[in-house]
Amino acid sequence: MSKPHLPKGLDPQGYLTREGSLERVQSPFRPVVAAARDGLPDVFGTRLHSAYLYGSIPRGTARVGRSDLDLLVALWEEPGDADRAAARALGEALDREFPEIDGAGTLLYSRTRLLSELERHDLGWFVACLCTPLLGEDLAEHLPRYRPDSLLARETNGDLALLLPRWRERIAAADTDEARRPLVRFMSRHLVRTGFTLVMPHWGGWTSDLTEMAEIFGAYHPTHAEQMNTAAVAGYEPTGDPALLRSYVDDLGPWLAGEYARVHGIKAPRPD
Repeated sequence: MSKPHLPKGLDPQGYLTREGSLERVQSPFRPVVAAARDGLPDVFGTRLHSAYLYGSIPRGTARVGRSDLDLLVALWEEPGDADRAAARALGEALDREFPEIDGAGTLLYSRTRLLSELERHDLGWFVACLCTPLLGEDLAEHLPRYRPDSLLARETNGDLALLLPRWRERIAAADTDEARRPLVRFMSRHLVRTGFTLVMPHWGGWTSDLTEMAEIFGAYHPTHAEQMNTAAVAGYEPTGDPALLRSYVDDLGPWLAGEYARVHGIKAPRPD
């Protein structure tokens, strides 16, 4: 089988490297990153432990006017409804002020959860490898190093079967192209990443580029390569196509969930 020869995101010892850095933030996005860094302490005060960037902006691949600002915030305590509302308000304010971004979102977790044994190979790995420190103590200093193995695959994306019923409900409730477009974007990206992590231990590395992920997946599962390539395109350029969404929950998604469970097992249950 011919496999793509792509950068593998590993250090010389075979551990996954952190993919982003503040140095990679392109100049059009530096003002919004600075505004987020300045605004987060005002929003959360002493409850803020640390904050991180993730996604295309710290990878240096963001597109002006098309990419969103992705933040992860660690609090000293479990976040509540007021914290989530405050984070949404900050994101909306940043989106209004900076036309360079197309939306801003914040993931909120407690420091305890991010460092918990249950999240060691999911949220912990996410912080250590996919998040770029923006404020406060870097939690990666308390986390292990990671290899692209089956345990990491299982704990990051081994819950697709649980998600599909919720996806069907969201699709049924979306009755316009405008409502469906964000679902296409989110579900396309999720499926491509799940397909990639299905084969990640065999390929032996990491990439966050959806096109590369789909290409790598297709080398191992050629019968589903066209579907995954379509999902990768939709992840970057989403439409409101209802037929595409139906194909995700009626065809590609169920097959992928079953194959994932067969190869890597089911993700450990989470309380939420």
